[in-house]
Amino acid sequence: MIRRTFYAIPIALSALQFSVHGMAQAPRFYHQIEGTPLNFGGLKETETAAVKAFKETGKNPYNKDAAAIKKGESLFATACSGCHGHKAEGKLGPGLADDYWTYPKNNTDAGLFSSVYGGLAGSMGPQRGRLTQDEILQLMAWMRSIYVGDPAKAAWTK
Repeated sequence: MIRRTFYAIPIALSALQFSVHGMAQAPRFYHQIEGTPLNFGGLKETETAAVKAFKETGKNPYNKDAAAIKKGESLFATACSGCHGHKAEGKLGPGLADDYWTYPKNNTDAGLFSSVYGGLAGSMGPQRGRLTQDEILQLMAWMRSIYVGDPAKAAWTK
């Protein structure tokens, strides 16, 4: 009986380590429509420290960075405002500052990045190759900074 208990302890500890390791796993980025993994290969850009941190955690390190938010506003004005409006209020494309998400995964930073990087159905083409990954994070930070919805519903803040 004692021998069985001692054998059970390492097995239980191993299972505990596996479940804790599984929770800390890096996020995976998928195309929002096709469900296929996003391809980061073949890019002629160097990943910044912010991009590397984002890919490990799924949290945008620029969300509270005033300088990045200012750059993001400029990027949004040139790359996104034609469809989403100058203040992301919606135009041809949906509004991006409230609680409603056409693609619910956009309520997370990893989901929003996947949408911008990989593109969506209709006229939202992929921004891969048009914007760097770092620029996408900056424009996302600006979008998050103008959020007017219920903070309890903002999954990217948790």
